[in-house]
Amino acid sequence: MTASTIENRDDLIRYLNAAMALEHATIPPYLTAYYSIRSTTNSDAAHIIRVAAVEEMLHLTLVANVLNAIGGEPDLTRPGFVPSYPAYLPDGETDFTVDLRPFSPEAVETFCKIERPGKAPSADARLLQTSDDATPLLVSSPTAEGMRFYSIGEFYEEIIEGLEKVAAGDPTLFRGDPARQMGAEYFYSGGGEVIVVTDLDSAQRALRFIAAQGEGLDSGMYDADGELAHYYRFRQLQLGRYYQVGDHPGAPSGPELSICWDAVYKVKVSARLADYPAGSELAQVARDFNADYGAFLALLTKAFNGQPYLLQEAVCEMFRLRDGFNRLICNPLPGGDGLHAAPTFEIPDAVGSDPQASPGAGETAQAVTP
Repeated sequence: MTASTIENRDDLIRYLNAAMALEHATIPPYLTAYYSIRSTTNSDAAHIIRVAAVEEMLHLTLVANVLNAIGGEPDLTRPGFVPSYPAYLPDGETDFTVDLRPFSPEAVETFCKIERPGKAPSADARLLQTSDDATPLLVSSPTAEGMRFYSIGEFYEEIIEGLEKVAAGDPTLFRGDPARQMGAEYFYSGGGEVIVVTDLDSAQRALRFIAAQGEGLDSGMYDADGELAHYYRFRQLQLGRYYQVGDHPGAPSGPELSICWDAVYKVKVSARLADYPAGSELAQVARDFNADYGAFLALLTKAFNGQPYLLQEAVCEMFRLRDGFNRLICNPLPGGDGLHAAPTFEIPDAVGSDPQASPGAGETAQAVTP
């Protein structure tokens, strides 16, 4: 069996910080696809993507609760927390890139790959060698250099087993301030409740819920609350029908979904600030959006560090970003062959201390290095 890559509390903190970066990294791709859909069209798809984005916020909150329970300090403003897109996410024995795309068959395929159930064929296969490619890898091991995980589910399984191992030798592991825990009174998504973490059992339940709601790895198509796992929700968009209880994974039998792939703003895939003419209004709007998104992450950081009442405001703020999205995606990109502009999510490193700070056009933020 593969040796554990988690030996102590510090290792757990590094893994949980990586988990927060991972859960967040799906939000910009989901939001880009969601806001690229033209108003009053593709209501089925818009609902599925929107709910998935909100539930990623739930996952972020659950990881923050586990991190706080062991005395860590969640920080969504640290340099590199937001990845540089495109970024790699492991999927079995092959890698694929996660891009910022408009709603399209390619975007949905990426979402399915992100969430696809992937149980390693054996415990020894949980960790794999990374490639030499310099593209950021979202779920590499933060303690075993050069190693990545077979899937997101296996990444979480490593943390769950690590919690048990460290707790067995450290009776004070769960030493965090209970006042930092997010309870159900602070966040409600309709897709599962926040789990307050106080001990090993509650910590493992929180992490298993994340894996089950995303991949459906152990619980099948539905999570413990009877909700479809994210993977199967996105599969509905590929298969053109809703699932009903009792359906085979590859054959939903419910009502048809109405999808129009053309009712979308064709934004540039993984746009960068360097794509916008220097000094142009679009470049300024893109910088302003990045500053606003950085302020959103700063608000979440405050919520996770002793001001839990700010969480609901942060969830609302995520969707107030619509104005910034619309100011970009509704405008053709000069010289872009008919493609439209889009947010770049290049968040300046200083944004945690100064949410209004932003890089100039052409500057880039660091990639995720959990």
